[in-house]
Amino acid sequence: MMRAIVLRKWDSSEYLKTDQDMLRYLELCVEEASEDAAFIAKAHENVARAKRMSAQSSFLKADAART
Repeated sequence: MMRAIVLRKWDSSEYLKTDQDMLRYLELCVEEASEDAAFIAKAHENVARAKRMSAQSSFLKADAART
C-alpha cells in the first residue's frame, strides 16, 4: 500500500527572518515582475506577514524570559 503524500501551501513569509531578507525578497520580486502589480502587492503582503510573525516571536521570547 502506498503512503499518501501530504502537501502544504508554500508561504514565503515563513522564510523571511530578517529585515535584510525582506528587503532582498522585495528587490527580487520587483526585478522578476515589476509590471505585475498583483505580484508586487502579494510580495508586500508576505513581508507584512513575516514582520507580524517576527514581532509575535519576539513578544513570546520576552514573555518567557520574564517568567
